[in-house]
Amino acid sequence: MSAAAQVARGTSTGRRFTAKLIKPLTRPLRKDRNRLPIPHVHIVVRDTHQCRLLEHYHTTLRDNLMYMSYVHEPHGRKPMRPIRPKFDPEDPYVKHRFNPPIGPPAWVRTPMPPVTPENIVQLECIQLHMMVKESITSKSNLLGPIMAFRAISGESERAGGRHTVEGVKIVKGKKAIGGWVKKGLATGVKVDIRGPKMYDFLGTLVNFVFPRLRQFDGIPMPNASVSLETPSAASGVVSFGLGPESFSMFPQIEVNQDRYPKTYGMHIHLITNAQGLGAQNRARQLLSGFQVPFSRR
Repeated sequence: MSAAAQVARGTSTGRRFTAKLIKPLTRPLRKDRNRLPIPHVHIVVRDTHQCRLLEHYHTTLRDNLMYMSYVHEPHGRKPMRPIRPKFDPEDPYVKHRFNPPIGPPAWVRTPMPPVTPENIVQLECIQLHMMVKESITSKSNLLGPIMAFRAISGESERAGGRHTVEGVKIVKGKKAIGGWVKKGLATGVKVDIRGPKMYDFLGTLVNFVFPRLRQFDGIPMPNASVSLETPSAASGVVSFGLGPESFSMFPQIEVNQDRYPKTYGMHIHLITNAQGLGAQNRARQLLSGFQVPFSRR
């Protein structure tokens, strides 16, 4: 036997080589409760580019809003007149009694602070809410709305390593109503959208859904004679509803509509940081800059 054959077979003595197990350089990944591997490092998925509407807000809309709503106050504001409580606080018989002020809450009557570059109105959150009456009889009827909200909003619990993301949540009844809603009974779903995904949803709503709705003149506004000293007018939240016909107009639903058993309507709440007397008008000014239509009937 030649030397080359002996080396290929083993040693010169004729013994074969035994393959030794090579230890891995890294430890095996731990697994979570769903039997999925957990990486060694904390991975957070971040945005690769700035949202178009967010860039429009910082470059153009923010300056325009400050120019429209700025009022020069050289001498400051006078202190507000104290609101008389419901009961006389000097009366010993009502000393430990709940004594609210007469009329609406104090924050409803408080005017908004002077406009500065730090407190310009901005969009903070978009909340989608859907009530499903069929879920009272069976919770399995919530699977369709949950899948729809995940597709429309792109949010799921702790998505991308963000611990502040709660994803789609199930809405439960707080108290019994009329004998058909009980405390703790699932009645619908909701999801809060924040960050760049909030502006992406708003762009989808303005560019794809609103133009395709028939007989849609805009989000209805109250009459000009309605007082601004109401909780709805003093909160910077613009709310409206969309019928089931708008469900299939979202591109995320239209691409695969067969996976959803039926169409659903939803309520949309656009939440801003404005609060106080006239905050509703400030919120409408902001949304008008994003091409959200309004109409007064």
